[in-house]
Amino acid sequence: MSRDRNEHGGSPGRPLPARLDPRAGRPSRPRSQGAAAEDPGPGTGRTERDTDPGTARRTGRRGGRAAVVARSVAAVLSVVLLGASGWGWYLGRVAEATVNRTDAIPTAGNTDAGNATSAMNLLLVGNDSRAALTPEQLAELTAGTDSGINTDTMILVHVPADGSRASFVSFPRDSYVEIPGYGMDKLNAAYAYGYGEVDDSAPEADRQAGGAQLLVQTISQLTGLQIDHYAEVDLLGFFNLTEVVGGVTVNLCEAVDDSEYSGAVFPAGEQVIAGAEALAFVRQRHGLPRGDLDRIVRQQVFIGGVLRKMLSDDVLLDLGKQRELVQAASESLTIDRDLVLLDLAQQMQAVTADSIEFQTVPIVGDGRDDQGRSILELADEDTLHEFFADLSAEPEAPASEAPAAPVTVAPSQVTVQVYNGSGTSGLAAEAASALETAGFTVASTGNADSNDYDRTVIRHAAGDEALATTLAAQIPGATTEVSEDASTGTVQLVLGSDFNGIGVATTPPAPSAEVPAETPRTAADTSCIN
Repeated sequence: MSRDRNEHGGSPGRPLPARLDPRAGRPSRPRSQGAAAEDPGPGTGRTERDTDPGTARRTGRRGGRAAVVARSVAAVLSVVLLGASGWGWYLGRVAEATVNRTDAIPTAGNTDAGNATSAMNLLLVGNDSRAALTPEQLAELTAGTDSGINTDTMILVHVPADGSRASFVSFPRDSYVEIPGYGMDKLNAAYAYGYGEVDDSAPEADRQAGGAQLLVQTISQLTGLQIDHYAEVDLLGFFNLTEVVGGVTVNLCEAVDDSEYSGAVFPAGEQVIAGAEALAFVRQRHGLPRGDLDRIVRQQVFIGGVLRKMLSDDVLLDLGKQRELVQAASESLTIDRDLVLLDLAQQMQAVTADSIEFQTVPIVGDGRDDQGRSILELADEDTLHEFFADLSAEPEAPASEAPAAPVTVAPSQVTVQVYNGSGTSGLAAEAASALETAGFTVASTGNADSNDYDRTVIRHAAGDEALATTLAAQIPGATTEVSEDASTGTVQLVLGSDFNGIGVATTPPAPSAEVPAETPRTAADTSCIN
């Protein structure tokens, strides 16, 4: 299919300009008065006699590069150094010259558009189009026939401003959502609707941009977040990328045989897969206990494995492998016009495998729509917005100093009114006697307005926090609250069914019977999956 190109006019089929070709090196500066004839280009450490990147890495560095290397030998292997070095600059230019560009970010319908922070939300989309595949490739990849552009993989990637972590949240293609202008439908219909909105006579790149923009608007509305960037990868690009990294280790709990559909046939246990096998692995849904949801887990595990491989010494120490990886990735990607790949790499420079988390958008169940199609029902809008607000919350800065200890007073300065809300007869009198023994003044005892208190509560007037804190120290687990019913200088103790006595901790509440939230899986996790 045709693709919109960036301003450099790069494409996979065109040779790189001489200034970006690693075989040509970087040209030296003209000889000038007082300057050496072989002045290296900025940040590269290369000369006319030393144009090979591997040789450049082994030669001495001067100035700022020498200071960087001197900090730590380990830093030489890090993404930080690669991003800041001349080699990282070169790789960034290679990527920018070959990556495809599209107008994916809409000017309207994208929450808070125009008010972006230094944190980043990127929508990663898997394009299932077979248009670029030959009949031989279709057969090799068990990819069937071309059925148009299907966005069956949609993942929101959030990277905070400090680059300390990365969160990947998958959206099932059958999620039943509100698509702006089209009502409720499956999520993977959004791209098709947007694609169809553009006139048939328009260039293919414009129609693809229309699909991407409506998908971005749909995800933004669903999450309450601004989508800053967009990246799309196709089947052939995925195949090439897995070949370059030399395969990824995955771990299956049970053997699978889906030769009829995806072509996935794998034994149980750990194994390295790449190319056609990798594609079959992430496409299988038939024969899996949870169908598409298990396929999503496979996609997450495989992406985690690719990232784990990219962060390994096998790649960090191999400049040739890095170049192949950058070229394969950039040639298979279509990204929005404003995304700078080197900036993205630098923002994620502190990310490690165990700080990359994968999870799926909250789902409440499955069902059928009015057409009888199978759908997945997501949590309500408030729950989804809260989920993504928590996901994108910036890490709290560490406190500059330890918090001050709570202020207390002598027990004799605390006057207490004791109320029995536990339903156990005589408990208020027992508590009052124990409080007096501990030095407190008991003004009165009685029954609370209800016998159904399950938690012990200490109520106090505003300004009497020290009195309440002193009493709370005698009943660990009791909660404190400001109450207009409490008189200044007097604290109310309402005994609940969790009360076990003065000086004894209350009984903690029973665990909730609600279904626990999904535990995120990290890229470092190699446990088995379906």
